[in-house]
This record gives sequence, C-alpha cells and structure tokens, in this order.
Amino acid sequence: MMGRQTVDQSQLFYLFKLEMRIPERHLLRRINPVVTRILAEFREKLEPFYSEVGRPSIDPELIIRMLIVGYCYGIRFERKLCEEVELHLAYRWFCRLDLEDKVPDHSTFSVNRHGRFRDSDILRQVFEAVVRACMDAGLVKGEGFAVDASVMEANASRYHGKAPDEIAWAEPERQTRAVKEYLAALKAETEPNPDRKLPKVISTSDPSSAWTAKANKRVQFGYGLNYLIDIANAIIIDVEPTPARTYDEVESTKTMLDRTERCFGLKPKRLAADTAYGTGRFLGWLVGRRIAPHIPVRDASERDDGTFSRSDFRWDRRRGVYICPNGKVLHTTGTVHDGNMLRYRSSKFDCEVCALKMQCCPNSPARQIPRDVHEYARDVTRRLMRTKAFLKSRDERKRVEMRFAHLKSHHGFERMRLRGLSGARDEFLLAAIVQNLKTLALRIPGPPPARRRASFA
Repeated sequence: MMGRQTVDQSQLFYLFKLEMRIPERHLLRRINPVVTRILAEFREKLEPFYSEVGRPSIDPELIIRMLIVGYCYGIRFERKLCEEVELHLAYRWFCRLDLEDKVPDHSTFSVNRHGRFRDSDILRQVFEAVVRACMDAGLVKGEGFAVDASVMEANASRYHGKAPDEIAWAEPERQTRAVKEYLAALKAETEPNPDRKLPKVISTSDPSSAWTAKANKRVQFGYGLNYLIDIANAIIIDVEPTPARTYDEVESTKTMLDRTERCFGLKPKRLAADTAYGTGRFLGWLVGRRIAPHIPVRDASERDDGTFSRSDFRWDRRRGVYICPNGKVLHTTGTVHDGNMLRYRSSKFDCEVCALKMQCCPNSPARQIPRDVHEYARDVTRRLMRTKAFLKSRDERKRVEMRFAHLKSHHGFERMRLRGLSGARDEFLLAAIVQNLKTLALRIPGPPPARRRASFA
C-alpha cells in the first residue's frame, strides 16, 4: 500500500550540530587542520591593511576559506560562491559559519578580495605556507623538478583585438585596472628587450594577455600558467603567470627556480621540461647553476636536401674551429649574431677546388656553420639524453601535465575570471593552493570508511 506523509506541521525545536553533519572523509574536513594551522598567523600580517575606524570589515580568514572552497569546487564567481556557501552545510562548516551566521554580500566580498588582498600579497604567503606544510609532511624531496606551461584563455574577446598603434589608451572607457596595470608596466621598462617580439594584436580590455594559438587551440588571448613541481609527489613548488608566449614562459622558470631556492632552500639536481625549454640560452643558464637539464635540445641544424648537415662537421674544442668532411678548417671572426650565434666560415679557395662542394655548399661560394654561444651546454644536454635517468625524467615530466589536466577537468578552470597579470597571479596561486592541499589531504591518514551492515528481510 502506498504510504502518505501524515505530519503537516514542522517541528518547532531542533537539536542540530553542524559539526556532526560533515562526513569524516569529506575533503574539506581533511584539509581543515592544515588550513587552520596556516591561517592562525595571518591575521597579524593583514592588520596593517585594515582601518581602525568605520564599520568592521570581513574577516580575512573567512575570505581565504571561501576562496579555497570556490577554487576547490570550481565556483570562481563571487556571487555564485556566496550563494553556495549560504546553502551548503559543508561549505558553511569549513568557513566557520554557523547556521545563523550571515554570509558576506558578493559585492563586499569582491572589494575586499581585489583590494586589501592584492595589496598585501597574502595569497603568495598562503601558497608558500602550504608548500612548507608539504615539506614538513615529507612530500617534497627536492632532487628532481619539472616545469611546464599551459594556456588559459583570457577574459577577453578574441574579436576585439587591435594593433598597438590603433588603440587610444586615454579614452575614458579604457581606464580600467587591467589597462592601468599594463601601462604602468610599460613605463617601468627601462629599455625594450630585443629578444621579445612586439605583439601584432592587443586586447583592449586585457592588454597584458597574449594573442596565441598554442596547444592546437583556436587563436585567442591567453595567459601562460607556469608550474614548477617536485617530481616525487607532484607538489607544486612555485607558480608564475605570464602572457602566453614561449619566451616569457621559459624566462619565468629562472624566476621560479631562484625564488624556490630563496624561500625554501631547495635547489634541484635535475630539471625536466619539453623541447620548448631546450634553447641554448636556457640550457647554458641551467648548466651554469649546476642543474642537470633533462630537456630535449632544440636543434634545426639537420638538413633534408642531401647536403651535409652541421653534425657532419667535427668540432675541435682545443683549437675552437670546425673541421669539414674533407679536412679543411672553418674559422669565426668572433662576432655574435642575433645575440647568441657565432658563424664559422670556410675558405672560398678551399671550397672552389673541393670534390665535395656539391654535397656541401652547391649554391654558395663557401660553407657557413652557425654555432650557439651556449653550444657547450647543448652538448652536455645531448650526452644526458642518452642516459637512463633522462628517459625516466621524460616519463615523470607527465606529472606536471596531469596537474593542468586535473585543474581543467576537476576544477573547471579553463578560462580566466580576472584580468591583468595581477588577476592571473591571484587565480593561479589559488589554483595551486587547492591542488597542493588536495595532495596533502590524500597523504594524511584518515578514518577508515564505514562498513555497511548487511540487512536481511
């Protein structure tokens, strides 16, 4: 017989304890002890950024906890986040809000997040505190690191890009935070970098983003999310935002390695990366720092037209010259071209009477061989590429790629919410904080899952 609800009046009084409603193995319960321990000391650090007069502001610990919830569950819009914390018991419990406590208004939440938090750089400090917690738990070995970058679509329309000389930045509608930040960065540059090409297209709403088609994606404005991870347990050691340009992403690795050594005293023995990082300049920097580059060398010297490649010429290290297949010497004037390249040239008279000329330089009177000024570091890397340790690092490097995959699939992070490099920095730091906390939570012994009792009819 079909049952029917007979109670037509709600209970007047309840004995309800929020703590008892959160499962023991819930993610937020498992990361809560770490977050509580980390945030205990940040109230004093944030005190100078709050005025002593006026209405009380939002507790900074509440803002951080709400942001962790948002980026953990893919709720990155302030209005939606405030609504979810209002309704979800686990979110309320993690944010230390009782059933009768009021959730901050989304507009007030935004003002505090984008104002005081950005001025205090508190998110960077929270991230570093989480990394130290991972180190204390023994999850960071500090021997092998991996680095990579992933393109995140900027919060900018791909149809509204313009050439730099076509934009009037003084117009009132252009006076946004992202534009002011971009113009301030231009003024701060003492001299233009010859290695960085000027952009052909700039977004009028987010000019710091880059016009890119990387990763076989459609052409769009984007930022590069740069992760430096410890290979042992895929802990994110550092994170840095850049425009989605290969040059900026490679240069950011130097910044992250230097900052990691300064903040945590960690210096890896080896660094794994893909071919985009295999430039002579970067390999030379790593070898100079005594870090073994487990990175494929970027090499375009091999020819496929039947003529001799550079590998057919023998390098005489003692004399500093190349020896051609016919035994003749190629010298250099010592002039550095394009900032990183030496040119070795054979004698015109030697080439004119050489029997191998048609296989060497059929369309020129003499043969030229380019050599990177950091070719020694490239040779060191080529030798490492033949080792078993290099092959192992090549497989372990996939762990940083999995970090990006999890961020996009599990956390819904595929497009930027904020604009400007500072906005990208805040979003990327929060993403890294959440991913490290989840990894740490998996390593913390939790209570065994409750056994289901068998029911008998």
